[in-house]
Amino acid sequence: MIPSFMTRSKTVAVALCLTLAACGNTGGFGVRDQSRNVPFGADARGEGVDGLLVGHRLMEAGEYDLALRSYLRAAGEQGINGDVLSAIGSANLQLGRLGQAEQILRRALELEPAFVPALNNLGVALMGRNKVGEARAVFQQAYALDSGETDAIRENLRLAIAKSENEVYDAPVDEANFSLVRRGQGEYLLLSKL
Repeated sequence: MIPSFMTRSKTVAVALCLTLAACGNTGGFGVRDQSRNVPFGADARGEGVDGLLVGHRLMEAGEYDLALRSYLRAAGEQGINGDVLSAIGSANLQLGRLGQAEQILRRALELEPAFVPALNNLGVALMGRNKVGEARAVFQQAYALDSGETDAIRENLRLAIAKSENEVYDAPVDEANFSLVRRGQGEYLLLSKL
């Protein structure tokens, strides 16, 4: 019901003003200004960076959980292969998930039996799980396939031999603190605190 003081023409004029006000510029971004809101460096038409490469960089930075996520993304993009599984296994190893790392690295070696980084990482996982004899055999295989070119693998083998023969270390295996350190593309070093 229209109040008595308003006439029909006044009602139409008020409705028209409200309609025009709703269609007017409210101070938001116009079409030209929307480009200001796009993040720098983001190109939706471009291709993403390889998940393995991002994961390797995150591993070097010590961001193992993020590296694992990146490796899993790479598995979704590239499919499951020895390189991806080895990377996932090394990230799990750094996160202290020795059982998972061992399982994944064994799967990587089923796909690519001569993949040296996966053999080395499996040896590190086995050392962490106190399977010194098996770790020694794995390091020997990695050393043979690598033709002794990588110092890190040679050092890993030396430490595994010393542990298995108990010649150098007086401390029990449980007290030794082994860790995996990335040294370039696919090279790892087993470190121990004496």
